[in-house]
Formats: sequence, C-alpha cells, structure tokens
Amino acid sequence: MTRKVFGIGFQKTGTTSLGTIFDKLGYRVASYRDFRDFAQQDHVDWAEVTDRALTIAAGVDAAKDTPWPLLYRELDAAFPGAKFIHVTRDPEAWIRSAVKDFANHPNALHEAIYGCPYPMGYEEIWLDRYRQHNEEVAAYFADRPDDCLHLQLEDGVSYEAVCDFLGEERVGSGVPVANTRTRKKLKMLWWRLMKKDG
Repeated sequence: MTRKVFGIGFQKTGTTSLGTIFDKLGYRVASYRDFRDFAQQDHVDWAEVTDRALTIAAGVDAAKDTPWPLLYRELDAAFPGAKFIHVTRDPEAWIRSAVKDFANHPNALHEAIYGCPYPMGYEEIWLDRYRQHNEEVAAYFADRPDDCLHLQLEDGVSYEAVCDFLGEERVGSGVPVANTRTRKKLKMLWWRLMKKDG
C-alpha cells in the first residue's frame, strides 16, 4: 500500500464497519485502543495525543475512531497523498447511540473533545461539537473530492464504496455487520476484566 487512509467520522458513525473493511483489505489498522490510557487520565494534553497519533500513523496503513477524526489536518500535512473517509449519520440517531454507549461514564478524551466527559445530560453540547466537526471536514475537503470520500451511515459503509475509492479490488459486497450490541457488550466486559487484572 503506497498511501494511507484515515477514517475521520466521529465515533458511532460506523467506525467498526470501516475497520472491518480495512482488515479485509489486509491493512494494519490503528484505532481507539491505542489511546485508552488517555481516557483514564485526569487531564489530556492534546499535543501528546497528536504526537502519539503521528508516530503510530507512520507505522500503519489505516486508522479510525477516536481521536483520529480530530487530527485530519495534521495527518493530511504529515502524509501527502493520504486518503480520508468521512462517515456521518443523522444527528439525533448519533446522539442516542452515544448516550446508550457512554451514558455518564467519565472519559478524559471525551472531555478534551466535547468539553464534558460524557454525553448524558450534555446532549446539546455533544451535538454541537459533532455538527461542527462535520461542517469543518466538509469545508476542508470541499475542493478535493479525490482525497476524501463522504458517506452517510444510513446509506451504508459498503465494501464497494470504500474499495472503489481506495482503488482496491473489492474484498466483499454490501455492508459488513460489525458492531452489534452483543459484540459491544462482550468487548466492554473484556476491557473491564483486563483493567481489573492489570
């Protein structure tokens, strides 16, 4: 792979489906797991997040999920020729999903991104930040359709759309079924057990 690709849609916009496609393509993929330690801190130094992301990005083919969407400008400057995939979804559906998953559980990365540590009770603040990000990405790539693929989650994050955009042979068809509620619960349980053991 000669170019890198970054998913820059916010969390809860099909990031797991996008990651599944990257995996099927054989890409080395970075994600939120590389930044979980930041989430547990009292305060996040965004410069440290950026430095880590750029270091990680140099050694992978693709990245998606928090905090990668917030770093598209830095990634674009650091990796000329990189591709970007921006997935959005209906704002009301997005905030419902965020509240369902994150509720009122503090997360320092969320605090750094949204200005408050969780969405429950702060729905409008989260929605404002979500809309702002989508508008800024659209404006930044407005004259660069070959560099950024914009997808709507409701239309599907499909193998066809992603592979064709990347100039790759299609490795599947339709939309991968990725982040079901059962799978999400199992992943969260696994992470809690790992944290307890550590």
